[in-house]
Amino acid sequence: MTSIVNPTGGSLRTTAGRFAPSKEVRLLAMPLNNPFATHPDVPSFNVTSTTLNDGDSLGLDQMSGIFGVPGGKDRSPQLSWSGAPAETQGYAVTIYDPDAPTGSGFWHWAVATLPASVTELPEGAGDANGVGLPAGTIQYKNDAGIACFLGAAPPPGHPAHRYFINVYALDTADLGVPADATSALLGFNLFGHTIARAEMIAMAGG
Repeated sequence: MTSIVNPTGGSLRTTAGRFAPSKEVRLLAMPLNNPFATHPDVPSFNVTSTTLNDGDSLGLDQMSGIFGVPGGKDRSPQLSWSGAPAETQGYAVTIYDPDAPTGSGFWHWAVATLPASVTELPEGAGDANGVGLPAGTIQYKNDAGIACFLGAAPPPGHPAHRYFINVYALDTADLGVPADATSALLGFNLFGHTIARAEMIAMAGG
């Protein structure tokens, strides 16, 4: 195995002609993978949580027992938001990990058709029964194929993952995305209907 110095300051290890970036290089590169980099530039508004702060590492309640994390509870965080545009017709909420080693990231939670009058979701609202969600809200299947919040479960030894917690202010009360659609299809429709976006980022693994 040989090492090649690269401009980011880390080494690129190579085995049998294949490049393998060091952990330092991967950590530098991951923040460049912004899932909203090619989205329209929209105003921001505020999202807060009594469960965690922006930049925090996820606690065990937000880790995935379903995916085998010891003590993980797959419990969605409490969220409150304010400052969305007056013309907001409805909201959607997603939690997405762009750093999952899937080639397409990993959708942990996706809900839409939240009324414009709703500005808070209680902790645990994303359970399989959706009892903490307002009437009429659609909870889409996460990338494990379950319509609920799925906690974090980054692979052992993988660099730290970012979990983008986003609230979208929309120009419509109903995106028209059926309940059996994928979270990715919801995301595609959010692309064209988001008039403002609030964001927190939490971490896990590494």
